[in-house]
Amino acid sequence: MTENRLIVIGPNGVGKSNLLEAVELLSSLRSHRSNRNQDLIFWEEDQAFLTAITDDEDKLTLEFNRKGGRKAFKNEKQLNRQIDLTGPLRSVGFSALDLDLIRGEPSLRRNWLDRIVQQLEPIYADLIARFNRLLRQRSQLWRHFSLEGGQDRDNLLDAFDIQMALVSTRIHRRRNRVLNRLLPLALLWQQNLSGKMEQLDIIYLPGSELEGEESELLWSQMIESQLLAMRPDEVKTGSCRIGPHRDDVLFMINGVNARRFASAGQQRTIVLALKLAELELMTNLHGQSPILLLDDVLAELDTKRQLLLLDAVGQEHQCLISATHLEAFEGDWIRHSQIMKLDSLI
Repeated sequence: MTENRLIVIGPNGVGKSNLLEAVELLSSLRSHRSNRNQDLIFWEEDQAFLTAITDDEDKLTLEFNRKGGRKAFKNEKQLNRQIDLTGPLRSVGFSALDLDLIRGEPSLRRNWLDRIVQQLEPIYADLIARFNRLLRQRSQLWRHFSLEGGQDRDNLLDAFDIQMALVSTRIHRRRNRVLNRLLPLALLWQQNLSGKMEQLDIIYLPGSELEGEESELLWSQMIESQLLAMRPDEVKTGSCRIGPHRDDVLFMINGVNARRFASAGQQRTIVLALKLAELELMTNLHGQSPILLLDDVLAELDTKRQLLLLDAVGQEHQCLISATHLEAFEGDWIRHSQIMKLDSLI
């Protein structure tokens, strides 16, 4: 249907990415561009607002304040928990910045995993917040006590280790599960987008040594033992080297490390396959397709991959695409899409 696809056309710097970022923020409370609320407000303003109307006619609003943080509203009523804003509106996005998912730092891959888990289980945000709080408190504990240690310090560390081991286990399990769900879908999309020339594999590299079956009790005990064994090193560094904050994900293409050996086009195809797999996973679980946000995705793809991508997106998904020109889109795509041209920032 025509209304399912909107192509936003305009030169670089006109605000196309800002439009897609606004949808991302309202659907996930996260921006792939920045973690600071201040970066989302015009320089000369103290506030910014994002508002959307869902198919169920719910009005969703995010208020950003330069001083005072962020507030969430649903149908004009402020929510006690911002996470309660998510659910009615879901999205999966891809932009040029997502190439760093393959070649960037491990924290980017952890954040990507967390965004997926959070959209599947909104309560997951509280789990991550709890772990980060424990991690900060543990570091403060090391700074507080002298290097000589003592029974008081060890007792406090024992209490922290029990909590951190349990929370770490729950995070590891959820990240591992979502990768196991994504892999078969991403594998098929990679084959489709590459013309069946590329085989994708995804390997979870947990920041804790995990063995045996996925058991909360077993894994918690393992992590607790590892935390205890690492204390002599922590005395010197003051930092915890065991846990989900050390997780990473390895992407393999045709049996080799994609970060080191894949071309720019192959890396972009991997990210597209992951995003389309994420879209399919959410659609299967929730019975409703999220909005697919594609920010200038045709750049760096050869003609064959461009056509495969456009064919994969199809007409069944609500899709918001930005591009600098229409030449890359076939006539059928243009005929069955709404076109919006941006000439300047408002």
